[in-house]
Parts: sequence; structure tokens; C-alpha cells
Amino acid sequence: MGEDDSELTTADRLVQKIWRPVVVAVGLGIPFVFLIRKKVIGHRYATAEHIPPEAFARRETIRGRAVAVGDSDNFRLYHTPGIGWGWMRHIPTARKDLKKQTIAIRIAGVDAPEGAHFGMPAQPMAAESKEFLTSMVLNRTVKVQLLSRDQYGRAVAMAYVRNPPFYRLKNVSVEMCRAGMACLYVAKGAQYSTHLDDLKKAEYRAQ
Repeated sequence: MGEDDSELTTADRLVQKIWRPVVVAVGLGIPFVFLIRKKVIGHRYATAEHIPPEAFARRETIRGRAVAVGDSDNFRLYHTPGIGWGWMRHIPTARKDLKKQTIAIRIAGVDAPEGAHFGMPAQPMAAESKEFLTSMVLNRTVKVQLLSRDQYGRAVAMAYVRNPPFYRLKNVSVEMCRAGMACLYVAKGAQYSTHLDDLKKAEYRAQ
């Protein structure tokens, strides 16, 4: 009986010295790992198809590098969540490395002239409009507010950039309207986030 008491006392001491600190470490470590995963590494959306419906429902804002401009109203975004991009984490530039790794973004709230496609000629000002969009977003960090997914599988989103000289945050849709490179999109299902009045004012001043 005495030996059992001795063994139990030894076990208790082991619990106090080893087990309890381990529990405390695990209890503190799990939230820390979660924080690192969410804030430092982040969850990257490879394409628009990888964005869950709830991200659109809560109008999630993400950021990334605009790596290509398709037409006057859309571009390709390489999503860069977390930190360290450009020095610890690499943003690919080769087309083969970007394949199935970018989000197709349709700029929300505006209708821009389209380039030639499907046998149809380019609309007036299509080249100028695309050049304007390119100068605003290409190879720059762009923040986008996700609104919906359109019938082509693209993410409809409000896009924002900070460009020199003052690096104020600018809404791409509003700036295109202000420059006369796009007009207010009024078709069924049009989405403006909180910028409908801004878009109307910009379009009016451009006329």
C-alpha cells in the first residue's frame, strides 16, 4: 500500500511538472497558430471559382497584384493575402506560372466600350478606355470588394488603387467615369456597392 501511495505521488508530481505546462502551451499555441495562419499567411483564392459564396455575401475585401488587363472593364488579379509578398513570397510573372492562378475581375458599376471580339468590331473609344484602365491597375496593388459572380464566372467587384503623386485611395469605376472612359451601368443586376452617387456625379461631370 505504501508503494502505491509513493507511485501516485510521483505521478502527481509528473502531472504538475510536465502535463500542466504542456496543456498551457497547447492552449496558448493553438490561437497563435490560427493568428499566424489567418493574418500572416492568409488563405489565397487561386481563381474566382475558389471564392466561396459567403465571401460575396459579406462583401469581403481582398488585395492582390493586377497582372493583366483583358478589356476596358476587366483585369486579372493575383490574390496576395497575408504579408511578405515581393520579398519573402514570390508573385509569378510568367504566363505559364499564372495559369489558373488569377481571379478574373469584372469592374462593378460601369459599362466600358469593348474591343473587337467574336467577329464584332471594336466600339468607339475602346482602345483609349483599355489604355486608361491599364495605366491605373496593371502591375499595381489593387484592393477589391467582392460583390458577386457573373454568368461568365468572373468576380464582380469594386476596385481601388493608390497611385502617385499623393497615393489617395481611388475607386477605379469612379475614375473611369470621371475621365469619360466608361458610363454608369444600368442593366438588370447592376451593382454599385456604396458608390452609386459618386458614379452619377462623375458621369455627369464628364459629359
